[in-house]
Amino acid sequence: MKLRCIAIDDEPLALKQLQAYVEKTPFLELAGLCSNAFAAMKMISEQPPELLFVDINMPELNGVDFVRSLSGSEMVIFTTAYSEYALEGFQVSAVDYLLKPISYADFLKAATKAQQLASLKRGQVASLSPSDDDYLFVKSEYKTVRIPLSEVEYVEGMKEYVCLHLSGKQNVTTLLSMKALEEKLPADKFIRIHRSFMVNLSKITAIERQRVVIGKEYLPVGEQYSTIFFKRVGEKMV
Repeated sequence: MKLRCIAIDDEPLALKQLQAYVEKTPFLELAGLCSNAFAAMKMISEQPPELLFVDINMPELNGVDFVRSLSGSEMVIFTTAYSEYALEGFQVSAVDYLLKPISYADFLKAATKAQQLASLKRGQVASLSPSDDDYLFVKSEYKTVRIPLSEVEYVEGMKEYVCLHLSGKQNVTTLLSMKALEEKLPADKFIRIHRSFMVNLSKITAIERQRVVIGKEYLPVGEQYSTIFFKRVGEKMV
């Protein structure tokens, strides 16, 4: 399966080179080219890609700030002519960092890392039980763990990972996106309340303003999720 990718750079020649490299790489599929971060935001919202090639030094909104504004499910490979930006790029969990002028060998090496990470993610999704809503299987620390859904209090997203917070047990962390896990969990039992949090409705002990209380934990309700969440809560109001 090919990785759908978008290249973002304000330099036309750099975009042309990335386009040529992507088209030369069998496991990549070019979904679009963008000359600035704002055009990329629109394209991503319409057809979310799996991989982004992002120039760091762009006008108005630089590549690092642009990536920080995203949901976190996209893999990112930064490109730039300035080596001093490398550390900043890795601080936002980039797959790799390419220094211009970019050779195809370096490009292929970085793209292969993204392909391997994507394969691992897809394997994690496949490991979830598709036929039984009472439990799921999750790969964590070189083993596959069976987790009853009744034990999951809430899920916390951490870039490429999710942490399942369990009742009276040690939390389980796995390499998986929030979106992928959300698609597998039963919608009548779990609901997304924030870009970083999904909760088990049966574990909510209270709601205080824009926060959900689960035991001693206070979880924020994000603005884009609040309407659906409070509508669900309202269905149980007496």
